[in-house]
Amino acid sequence: MTARRRGSVWVAAVRTPVGACSAVLLAVVVVLAVVAPLVWGDGAAAIDTDAIGQGPSGAHPFGTDSLGRDLLLRTLVATRLSIGLAVLATAIGVGTGVVLGTLPSVLPRWAGRLLIAAVDIAVAFPGLLLALFFAVIFGVGTQGAVLAIAFAMAPAFARLVQTLSASVSGRDYIAAARIAGVGRLRLLARHVLPNIGEPLVVNATIGAGSSLLAFAGLSFLGIGVQAPDYDWGRLLREGLDGIYVSPVAALAPAAAVVLAGLAFNLVGETVAAVVGVRTRATRRAAGPLPAPRPAPGGEPAADAVLAVENLQVAFPGPGGWTVPVRGVSFTVRAGEAIGVVGESGSGKSLTALAVSRLIEAPGVVTADRLEFAGKPLASATDRELGTALAMVFQDPMTSFNPARRVGGQLAEVSERHHGLSRRQAFARAVEKLTAVRVPAAARRARQYPHEFSGGMRQRAMIGMGLMGEPKLVIADEPTTALDVTVQRQVLRLLARTRETEGAAILLISHDIAVVSQTCDRMLVMYAGRVVEDLPTGGEARHPYTRALLATTVDLGTDRDEPLEVIPGRPPAPDQVPPGCAFADRCPLASERCRTEDPVLEPAGAGHRVACWHPPAGVLSGQSHEEGAA
Repeated sequence: MTARRRGSVWVAAVRTPVGACSAVLLAVVVVLAVVAPLVWGDGAAAIDTDAIGQGPSGAHPFGTDSLGRDLLLRTLVATRLSIGLAVLATAIGVGTGVVLGTLPSVLPRWAGRLLIAAVDIAVAFPGLLLALFFAVIFGVGTQGAVLAIAFAMAPAFARLVQTLSASVSGRDYIAAARIAGVGRLRLLARHVLPNIGEPLVVNATIGAGSSLLAFAGLSFLGIGVQAPDYDWGRLLREGLDGIYVSPVAALAPAAAVVLAGLAFNLVGETVAAVVGVRTRATRRAAGPLPAPRPAPGGEPAADAVLAVENLQVAFPGPGGWTVPVRGVSFTVRAGEAIGVVGESGSGKSLTALAVSRLIEAPGVVTADRLEFAGKPLASATDRELGTALAMVFQDPMTSFNPARRVGGQLAEVSERHHGLSRRQAFARAVEKLTAVRVPAAARRARQYPHEFSGGMRQRAMIGMGLMGEPKLVIADEPTTALDVTVQRQVLRLLARTRETEGAAILLISHDIAVVSQTCDRMLVMYAGRVVEDLPTGGEARHPYTRALLATTVDLGTDRDEPLEVIPGRPPAPDQVPPGCAFADRCPLASERCRTEDPVLEPAGAGHRVACWHPPAGVLSGQSHEEGAA
């Protein structure tokens, strides 16, 4: 299956215009390199004293050289040596670059720094200048030219390897391998190099074209291939001697260099594009979208800001469509605060992204109703929606542009959507930063995101959402990775935004205690569905909600008792069982729960629950012990 899928990826890449051209050119170059010396080798070496220095003719399309030898045949035969030497130089250069790039990780720190400094100095010089320098050192001839070009391109590959290795070294699996006692050499061979191999291959393929051009240049200057051997560069030099008499004599080798270099570069572009083709090929193989399950209809409330009915988010996979959000329905009224809770992977963030129209291809969003402020989100334009919908992301450091000042990024909202001048928009940005309690807002607005603390960046992100006077603020885990004090400040800021701006809040969190303290209603999600919709402080009826409440720790929790846990783990989005997804972890599950999937049913005023055996509830705003009491 994997080999077949990889084959289809390459077939799809070759079908593109760039891929088709690269395949044809590369095939021609390879065939000529193999066949030309065998078929035309004797003809290219044949001396004809009666045809010395002739121009193009029927017998010699590109004319002859100073010994009467056919220039077209010599150009074709020179393909093997020209391509072979370029590939050999590239292989040596890439190998040397990989060694130089990985040595700093193995050598002592002082030696590694010295090597990195030497590589940095070498990269600062043009490649051809380095090649000429090394050619003088290694001597005139084919061997010297190969080594000169290889060592000239090695510093660039060493820098690339260093950069790629640094990007991989911070990953968790590298840290785990170090902790496990994996040696440096094994760490490089098994964990680092395999994960940076793809960009190295792409750059090596493109680098072969540069090597070919550099080799032709050295031979043209007379310090590359020497007689009686000849490559395209040497033929070009010989053709230039009589260019004023027969200009076409230099045309054949020049065209060969250009076409072969173009072939290598296009192959590199095709290899680089294969990663993007994989996604499209997988999407075509996914088949039709799964049909959403029927959901009870109903008109949303008259003051509804957001109406969601039977929302479904699907992504194509090798075995078909994966549906991590499966039929979510809820309504957010004006000025209302709703919390969405659940374990990681329950579909909370995907639901928020779908509502915000931020699901990118190949993901597909469908819904029976998806309306914001009375407008269908699927067909509404950005101008129609305006800035009434604001999104506060989980990690503001990755949401802000690190190369732009914070105030300028906030001001951009008003410049683009409200038509304010740059000065007016910046003044409004300072005003909003002041509103979200950023101290010295005028000075802070001129700083970069990295100069803000985590809590300050989160406040600035909320301030950016307020630049457009939103009707709904979607906050996706806004207190993650913040300390308790800053968490409380951010939650107070959201509550204050709701009071002063009249905006509705959709707060997504894995912490049910945070939602209980902030929101009016709570949506409990599990395996891509809402399993309970209840007022904060109401009686939890679903076993999963009760289990979440039981795991909540507060100051009254008995430290001598073991912490409550929910046994098992949620199912993967592509492995959801046919019945209730929580059945395998539920102590009340019956055979019906394993075969029939419950739907949300009314369980009181403003309360819905999807459970075949809902137990007597505990208050959702209290800890487990308080509810039991």
